[in-house]
Amino acid sequence: MESARPATEADLGRVVELAELLAVELTPTRGGALWALREAPATPFADHYAGRLVDPDALVVVGLIDDQVIGFAVAVVEPLRDGSTLARIDDLFVERDARAVGVGECLGEAVVAWARGRGCRGIDACALPGNRAAKNFFETHGFVARAIVMHRPL
Repeated sequence: MESARPATEADLGRVVELAELLAVELTPTRGGALWALREAPATPFADHYAGRLVDPDALVVVGLIDDQVIGFAVAVVEPLRDGSTLARIDDLFVERDARAVGVGECLGEAVVAWARGRGCRGIDACALPGNRAAKNFFETHGFVARAIVMHRPL
């Protein structure tokens, strides 16, 4: 049975393992090297995710099949200049062998419920160029492109 629940301190080691898998998967892809230097958390990952677990403006959730943690998501709230807030998904990852069975959907639903409860006006998420699966996942769950970042390497 697929589900998601808020992460606890006891989940930190597993979240770090999954974050490492995420970095290994994304870094060699198109846009991934710069993502690893700019958007991905700095290492050691344990420090970053331990901080997110206690941050009142962050959510860390784990995705499960039965009782096994096989995915995670991290979202944060950003204040906007007009006083409203925007949620931003910083991480959403499910182990490759457990994809397309509903765990990502459970994680996404948990983030949406949390953002609604926080009164956010919307949620942003990033998909690297060429990562059609991530783009399709987000579009299937109601996300639409609102900006495209253009980059010129030097």
